[in-house]
Amino acid sequence: PLPTHSKTSKLNVMKRLTSTLCLTLAVLLGTIVVSASADFQKGLTAYQSGDYATALREWKPLAKQGDAKSQYNLGLMHNNGQGVPQNFKTAVNWWKLAAEQGYAFAQYNLGVMYDSGIGCEENDKTAVKWYRLAAKQKDALAQFNLGVMYKNGWGVPQDYKAALKWYRLAAEQGDADAQYNLGNAYGRGQGVPQDYVHAYMWLNFAVSSGESKYALKNRDAVAARMTTSQLEKAQDLARECVRKKYKGC
Repeated sequence: PLPTHSKTSKLNVMKRLTSTLCLTLAVLLGTIVVSASADFQKGLTAYQSGDYATALREWKPLAKQGDAKSQYNLGLMHNNGQGVPQNFKTAVNWWKLAAEQGYAFAQYNLGVMYDSGIGCEENDKTAVKWYRLAAKQKDALAQFNLGVMYKNGWGVPQDYKAALKWYRLAAEQGDADAQYNLGNAYGRGQGVPQDYVHAYMWLNFAVSSGESKYALKNRDAVAARMTTSQLEKAQDLARECVRKKYKGC
């Protein structure tokens, strides 16, 4: 059988936290005063220079007024222990406030926290809820993790077709792990008829995108089962797929 990407521990399978700092101000339903933009920028400048105390001082009032991006940034700082003692529960609380306003980064990070039981009680169903909300906003990391949840039946009934759907959406955005899992699904016939041509194509994309630890081995395993004409077809499909920017491949 093809080597699997899944490991014994769930955390080794999933994407980890998004650590991207929000760089722009969210104006929510007119609740942020005009000066908030300057305050947010002042906090951002301070953060980028390592002055976390000033960043916290500028962002906390905005967060309390309901600015989702400030709430997300405060969550990130508490998660990382930047300017404050590291506190995962506080990070979860700030991310929850931002996530409830529809902020995708916060929704994704909440999913990871509930998935892993960090800063909150582990709950796969709740993790799936937040992954799904972020995934619907085209967050590739959330789409990948949601695919993993469906593949393994964590928090949802096991469903290979649903896993394939979410892997594909992430793979179309260039996510190497999703391309790898999508290639494996084609190679094994999980959620789709077994198809070595498409398996080779997606595994090769994963190699090119940086998933080299297992993708190269699996791609070569698939290639050993293919005819010359099948390999040529896979290469033709790959060129066409690149032209279409991975859409509808």
